Amino acid sequence: MRYLIISYYRKPSGQMDEVVTVARRSRMRDIQSAAVILDFQTRSVVKCSMDGTVAPKDWQRIRDFYHQYYSQVIDDLEKHQSEKNHTH
Repeated sequence: MRYLIISYYRKPSGQMDEVVTVARRSRMRDIQSAAVILDFQTRSVVKCSMDGTVAPKDWQRIRDFYHQYYSQVIDDLEKHQSEKNHTH
């Protein structure tokens, strides 16, 4: 897996719902609908915006922010990329 994709959806009650996906590739629909896309192969921020406001694409800062909440997912992505780099 390569990408961490985070999308936010507003529920009818007004609350925000967060959906986190891990994917091998990013699709056009992800780029259009996701708020955050992190590429763990290139260690880059593909997209980062909230309610239409684009945030600076600071890899370490954004990675560390989401690591607080999704540490196991991010650790697994980094481990996968590390293993992939060592086998090539």
